[in-house]
Amino acid sequence: MKQQFSNKQCASALLAALLSSVIPFKNAAAQNSNSGPTLIVSGSRFEENLNEVPANVKVITRDEIENSSSNTIPQVLSQIGGLRVRGVNAGTLNLDATVDMGGFGPTASSNTLILIDGIRINPIDSSNIDWGSIPIDSVERIEIVQGGAGVQYGNGAVGGVINIITNGGKRNINQASTTYGSWGTLINNAILKNTVDKTTYQISANTSNTNGWRANTAANAYSVDAKISQSLGGNDRVFIDAFYGYTNSQLAGPVVGVFGSGDPRSVRPQNSGDNITVKNSGFRQGLTKAINSQYTVEFDSSYSTKNSSFYSPQSDFFAGSPYAGSPRNNDLQGWQLAVSPRVKANFGVLGTSVFGYDYSKANQTGVGSYSPLSQAIILANQGNGFFNGLTNNTQNATQINQSLYLIQRIPLTSTIEASGGFRRQVQQASTSSTSVSASNGTSVSNQQYAANAGDIALNFNYLPGQRVYAKWNQSFRFPNIDEYWGVAYGPAPNYQAITVFNGILQPQTTQTYELGGSWSVLNSKITSSIFRSATQNEISYNPATGYNYNSIYQVDRNGLLFDIAGNLGKSINVAAGGKYQKSFYANGPFSGNAIPIAPNTLLNARANYALTPNVSFGGVINYVSEQNYDTGPSYFNAAQMMPAYVVADVYASYRYQSLEGRFTIKNVGNAQYATYGTAPSNVSSRYSYYPSEPRSYFVNLRYNFK
Repeated sequence: MKQQFSNKQCASALLAALLSSVIPFKNAAAQNSNSGPTLIVSGSRFEENLNEVPANVKVITRDEIENSSSNTIPQVLSQIGGLRVRGVNAGTLNLDATVDMGGFGPTASSNTLILIDGIRINPIDSSNIDWGSIPIDSVERIEIVQGGAGVQYGNGAVGGVINIITNGGKRNINQASTTYGSWGTLINNAILKNTVDKTTYQISANTSNTNGWRANTAANAYSVDAKISQSLGGNDRVFIDAFYGYTNSQLAGPVVGVFGSGDPRSVRPQNSGDNITVKNSGFRQGLTKAINSQYTVEFDSSYSTKNSSFYSPQSDFFAGSPYAGSPRNNDLQGWQLAVSPRVKANFGVLGTSVFGYDYSKANQTGVGSYSPLSQAIILANQGNGFFNGLTNNTQNATQINQSLYLIQRIPLTSTIEASGGFRRQVQQASTSSTSVSASNGTSVSNQQYAANAGDIALNFNYLPGQRVYAKWNQSFRFPNIDEYWGVAYGPAPNYQAITVFNGILQPQTTQTYELGGSWSVLNSKITSSIFRSATQNEISYNPATGYNYNSIYQVDRNGLLFDIAGNLGKSINVAAGGKYQKSFYANGPFSGNAIPIAPNTLLNARANYALTPNVSFGGVINYVSEQNYDTGPSYFNAAQMMPAYVVADVYASYRYQSLEGRFTIKNVGNAQYATYGTAPSNVSSRYSYYPSEPRSYFVNLRYNFK
């Protein structure tokens, strides 16, 4: 693997950052004592002091985002948050980025909950978050809660929660920025925000374009977000937020072979011209109102629509009697509605209670259309066991979720607080599906399942700035609608793809034991936790059968998290963090086999040096250890591993009055690496991988209007 940074050099650099971050920092001590408590909303869905939350929580501030090399939110999460971010078509705009917070590998996106202002934006299928619809300049801070949060948020909050808080304060922001760089990339951001009396008006917009670094990877996106927030006095407020996002990206597909083989810039002929277009729109609204000194009510709701279209012009590449190829167009249309009222009661020395109700309903319809050639083959081969008289695929699914939850906090002493909670969620799912090659014909199903979440914790603030906590948690996730169906393959030599309905799967559950805390040591801030979790009924895909299924075997995930940050004098701030985790089958015939695409070790270090008040330099280094290729447990092969990699960015910025310029070199070591790859199974006898971008250069200009 070609790269200028060896793994030993990376380890040395990270060790240096760790050592420097625990040097006595006088400035850091003053900053900690003067800044006051950090307030977050992700612990109980009401604003609270970070020190009172029994969880491993990291807050990424607006200043940290601006003083980084990040152009997109996924880059912020990877470089500042230290999270595992991957993509099958990794590119400058990160449109298909997946965040894995819990070592879930192939199903990471379904086990990491993404929120905007406390409102979930995860789709009901297994598609990615539409990152392009969130203008990065609209972000005030990002709260990252590691570990299960099923009581607070219900379905999908298993590995962790990422809550993106958009600008809602009273500070005026009027700025515009443009970034230009390698691969013809152009990114423009603008935000206009002003407060008149008690009303804040905000509009933010983004346009992004890139030609792509390899064949068939061009992409473009634009988004706009408009928000009005009205202060009602004190902490009371009401807001409404409307948004629209459009993305179009070409899909190059994988490079055939183990990592390092083949031309990483090439595209397979059958993938030439593949692209996907996604349109998102909707609104979010919320209300916070104190009824009296004891009771506070919050209410939020959202409605969104999503239309996506996948176009594959080479769908006939393998077509030939009796094999019909795959659909040329796959069109999806869907909508989601969510309503969430809750109340917080403060009983003084007896503690606080949060009681809430969540309701959501979502529907998605899909149509797969074949080319004229494929339709002719389908019609000519009726009754041969492959086709059943149809020329299009159609699917429809509806999910209705209802849940009640209670969170209780009780102070035991002046420094020790106990907390706990419970949620019960019921999901009613209904589906219908017709496919030209469905082995079990037209399928219609209705199913209701319920799942429970709970947690118990102790939080001990034994000294100012020093705390430890112990926690037990159970979280769950229901299957995504596309996990109701699988794809099997017919016999040689044609291997006709056959759609199979594997039923509406049961929810999976995960129990986690966690011990952690945060400390001010030698004037540095340290946060750390150790955890052990066990998952039952894990929802997985089996390439040997083509079915999605609930695993009858337990999956364990054990690990350690840490983060260290501080300031060295008045000019340098440094930070480092990491995670060591093992995800593996705990029993059964695959006992000890690792979960694929789940590396054991993540390390991150970053620093910023202010040469003068107007000139600064910085950099970030990420290390990801080796990992297994994606394949089913019956095809597990520890002999072939995707290699570890090191990626580093550096930047320099200059500020003159209201104008700021920044020059960034991304992947400065020109590392050749991949975040995702597949191993042989009954679907394919070959390895493949998705290469990531080489070294690139960007120039950014930002202007702050008076």
